Amino acid sequence: MRPKLEKFVDALPGIQPLKPNKKTKDGAYYEITMKQFRSKVHRDLPATTLWGYNGQFPGPLIEANRDEPVHVTWLNQLPNKHLLPVDTSIHGLDQLPIVRTVVHLHGVETKPDSDGHPEAWYTNNFQETGPIFSRKTYTYPNHQRGSLLWYHDHAMGITRLNVYAGLVGMYILRDKQEKALNLPDGEYEIPLMITDRSFNADGSLFYPSQPDEAAENLPNPSILPAFVGDTILVNGKAWPYLEVEPRKYRFRILNASNTRSYQLQLESDISFQQIGSDGGLLRNTVEMKKIGLQPAERIDVIIDFSKLAGQSIVLKNDLGPNADPNNDAGNIMQFRVTKPLQGKDRSHLPSALSVIPSLKQNNVSAIRYLKLVGSEDEFGRPLLLLNNQHWHDPITENPRLGTTEIWAFTNTTNFSHPMHIHLIQFQVLDYQPFDLDRYNKDGKILFTGPPRAPAANNRGWKDTIEAPAASITRVIAKFAPYSGEFVWHCHILEHEDYDMMRPYIVLDEDKNGEEEH
Repeated sequence: MRPKLEKFVDALPGIQPLKPNKKTKDGAYYEITMKQFRSKVHRDLPATTLWGYNGQFPGPLIEANRDEPVHVTWLNQLPNKHLLPVDTSIHGLDQLPIVRTVVHLHGVETKPDSDGHPEAWYTNNFQETGPIFSRKTYTYPNHQRGSLLWYHDHAMGITRLNVYAGLVGMYILRDKQEKALNLPDGEYEIPLMITDRSFNADGSLFYPSQPDEAAENLPNPSILPAFVGDTILVNGKAWPYLEVEPRKYRFRILNASNTRSYQLQLESDISFQQIGSDGGLLRNTVEMKKIGLQPAERIDVIIDFSKLAGQSIVLKNDLGPNADPNNDAGNIMQFRVTKPLQGKDRSHLPSALSVIPSLKQNNVSAIRYLKLVGSEDEFGRPLLLLNNQHWHDPITENPRLGTTEIWAFTNTTNFSHPMHIHLIQFQVLDYQPFDLDRYNKDGKILFTGPPRAPAANNRGWKDTIEAPAASITRVIAKFAPYSGEFVWHCHILEHEDYDMMRPYIVLDEDKNGEEEH
């Protein structure tokens, strides 16, 4: 029996910026080490063994400025035994070391050798066959607009386990344009990383070794088709509270959960003022009563507590009209407007935020219809694929460097998938529903309605977007500034690991059409 924990008894931990080890004319240099450690995630729960960057969960916050490069040496000092049950029946994992890591900075524009390719993993030690590197140094040029990025493990076949164990952190890229807006800053700008976990009574992480209704012939351990925890954590604490002043605050919010999506809303009919999404500031501030947040998506919101002195406001997760009222996942954290105002709030909430040129004006060199497909493996387990292809099948997506393409995610499954493309930020064009029953009968797409534009808060730059069931979701992107091999995938980590991820290659025109790896 897993423990029932009281809500709003632990203060929200702050995520402190990490100081660089050194700074030179070539940028800032950091060393960050992956370690096993123990941490109390709730007052009434024994300490939990976790994995974390620099031995903390979430990892340390990296702050960077636009056009100032950051170099990070990522060191693997994890133990040889995994914290969680590893299924070695997929991707030939029985031939590989169990504990493998590689870091992907999600949302960054960087060269392939710093992107955290799933097969660029490394371990903590030396093998009999020769050295396996325990460290890699990646360079992030930061030639992109200010935004909230995040770093996490991306190792082939075990991303879901490494992330669930705690290998996640946040990265804020700042630029002058944003600073000129006089938004809430300093102690009034707070990063919030939302995750879900389950715990055993002794405080240890709970993650099932097999699906609930596992067939007799399944491998043990066996990968799950999805997993949602019963405990919601923010910045590594279960259902924390935050004391705030009666003034405006800026919250940089990330959904770092494996599978769970959220429908964020505030009690007492209070609105969010959303100013940004994955790729930074929106064109205009958008007032939102409820914000959907898929795994890997980020939002940038202002909450005004100025008229709420003395009140407590819960950040909720709307589970829908038929939800079990005892489902604790309907609560996320509590704001207590109990701190005295330290001085006049001189921050500003402008209606116009930034300029986002539309990519629709570009010459579109290709339109790719990319199917999200459900099937089964030899054990009868769900196997979700992209274009009915496995990870190791030949590469079929190969845009040329600097060209603009439309990618149309055609979701033929009966649930949503958050789709992520490495290297680039895209713009969402539209969604168009089709008759899924008809498609399942004869493979024909029969539209059941006209294309609809994205919601106002999804009209900025995005790198992850919900592709709803029985719908075609069209995005447009310019494939730049680097050539080489990258990946695109569903960001439900249980899907990504098996086998809803594909490599793609950006071809460099200067190489006469040759593929650059």
